[in-house]
Amino acid sequence: MALCSDAELVEGETESVGEPTECALVNFANKIGLPKYRLEAEAPRIGEAPFDSNRKMMSTVHDYNGKFVQYTKGACEILLDRCSGYLDEGKIIPITDEIKTEIKRVNKEFADKALRVLGVSFKEYSNKPESFDDDKIENDLIFIGFVGMIDPCRPEVYEAIKECKSAGVRPVMITGDHIDTATAIGKDLQIITESSEAITGSQLDKLTDIELIEVVKTCSVFARVQPEHKTRIVRALKSQDLVVAMTGDGVNDAPSIKAADIGVSMGITGTDVTKGASDMVLADDNFATIVNAVEEGRKIYDNIRKVLQFQLSTNMAEVLYIFTASVLGVTIVSPAQLLWINMVTDSTPGLALGMEKAEGDLMKRKPRQSNEGIFSNGAGTDMIVQGLIMAIIVVMSFFIGQYMELGKWRSF
Repeated sequence: MALCSDAELVEGETESVGEPTECALVNFANKIGLPKYRLEAEAPRIGEAPFDSNRKMMSTVHDYNGKFVQYTKGACEILLDRCSGYLDEGKIIPITDEIKTEIKRVNKEFADKALRVLGVSFKEYSNKPESFDDDKIENDLIFIGFVGMIDPCRPEVYEAIKECKSAGVRPVMITGDHIDTATAIGKDLQIITESSEAITGSQLDKLTDIELIEVVKTCSVFARVQPEHKTRIVRALKSQDLVVAMTGDGVNDAPSIKAADIGVSMGITGTDVTKGASDMVLADDNFATIVNAVEEGRKIYDNIRKVLQFQLSTNMAEVLYIFTASVLGVTIVSPAQLLWINMVTDSTPGLALGMEKAEGDLMKRKPRQSNEGIFSNGAGTDMIVQGLIMAIIVVMSFFIGQYMELGKWRSF
């Protein structure tokens, strides 16, 4: 598994560089005395069939002083279909359906513990292969075993998921992992509560676009998916008038990120293609940051509404009492006073409202409709009422002041 990877380990270092899953394999091999730089020196790579998300496997061929050995790693259940034998205490034994069933049973035990399981196999050649195409070399393999690894969820993700649900944001997990691994993680994060809420890519292939729209209403975990499945899921969600944000890091994620309303790419592990297709880049690759961004966006939108409502209502009051003064033939405020009022109301109070902290129930509100106007939910009515009240108070204050000054109502 260390040789059949693109992660690199520099001599003298303890941590490799590359894709996280492959780094875990290379680091583990190094800990048990199999550093990749030494293995590569003994058996340089002479060819490969790169990893592909469709076949979910990767193969490399190595030269052991004129003897050629191929190593293949990938999804355990798919790898088994390409194996004709298995390694048992150094002996190659023809693989049977019973052995495959037993391997799949243990694989499921690993997956049920939220472990990502990878199988590994090998194949020996008497001569150097003429072709390294996957359909030429990935057959008649000898199964060696498998490894389980876990990428534990960050502690802050649990709280972020809860915040999502309270804010009316539905988290959906789309992964290439085994269905049992995905289900275990989904339940742990409380994205789903039942196994029936998880579905595989092969099951999606059997669904029409109309049927998929109904499925995405109840299923929130999608496992063993292909890149085209992600795009179909995004489009099915969007067809329900939902605003969809899609995250990803690989080149294959770019089409689905582009299809979403909001494309989010990983800033650390994300490829340049994915970053170019996205609307937002996560500098820390942390899901919780997305939730924080939602809260910040809601706060900014709230403050914009407050500033607009304040500015428009005060300006409406000014228009109304100046209009009233013109009709009655009096001067309520002079031009200099009006300019001063505008300077005061358009600056400091507006800035204060714009910098106001988020309200306590901000992340307990349901999302607003995408076609909702800024003056919806009574904001326009409040603005008019507030403007009228301020205008009436100003006019009344003027006449009360006149009465107090003259001791009687002045005749106009």
